[in-house]
Amino acid sequence: MEDVEIRARLTEIFREVFDDESIEISNEMTAKDVEEWDSLNHINLIVAVERNFKVRFTTKEVTNVANVGEFVALLKGKLSAPAGA
Repeated sequence: MEDVEIRARLTEIFREVFDDESIEISNEMTAKDVEEWDSLNHINLIVAVERNFKVRFTTKEVTNVANVGEFVALLKGKLSAPAGA
């Protein structure tokens, strides 16, 4: 899957989870940049991404992500990994 498609789908997920149609994601974006991004919505975001992209993240993976750019890279790695890996 190409970066453009991943980012488009992520943008829609962010907009849905945070109920804000104006959200535009960027590599540098962090939880501090989105008013509604609290710990509960963080979990909602992770679950929504897992469902939408049919991937699973470990707790360690998501706690080591510092911004959206790193999250995109993590997601891209999951999507390119062989099934069952």
